[in-house]
Amino acid sequence: MSRITVPTFETAPAASQTMLEAVRKQLGVIPNSFRVLALSPAALQGLLGLTGALGKALDLKTRERIAIAIAQSNDCDYCLSAHSYIALNLAKIDAGEIALARKGRSAEPRADAALNFALKINEQRGKVSDADVQTLKAAGFSDAQVVEIIAVVAENIFTNLLNIAAGTEIDFPLVLAAEAA
Repeated sequence: MSRITVPTFETAPAASQTMLEAVRKQLGVIPNSFRVLALSPAALQGLLGLTGALGKALDLKTRERIAIAIAQSNDCDYCLSAHSYIALNLAKIDAGEIALARKGRSAEPRADAALNFALKINEQRGKVSDADVQTLKAAGFSDAQVVEIIAVVAENIFTNLLNIAAGTEIDFPLVLAAEAA
């Protein structure tokens, strides 16, 4: 049960309703996470802006793999469930790669480097080494993409914290961080 009241579309602040409608058009539904976020039009606008901008930077498969790795690392069952569903159904990442992403790994070397770096950013709170950055760059990522990976990690830390603190009810097929991938 959510610790924060989850508004319906109709009871969400008027300033959030247009943004929620855009979410509905993109996903076909308005997930509980976005409805909780809608309580603050500023927070919803901020997340949607960041998500939209990053969608023009890194590809969907990379972003979803990172989201899964960060959700697993932070024990966020809501985000792990949501991003596992999105990875499988929208990004078309197979179940084996989703299981690897939960471990911060990938069978694809470039994706593996991105996930390894993303987990280090999350778990070491940004305190990565020169070698960590050089390893990512050696895998084919530009300086701009290093910044974008860090931004995707930050975006996912925010949603992890929100959904953990709010106790957001999971409205995707359930995936539990506590269960081995």
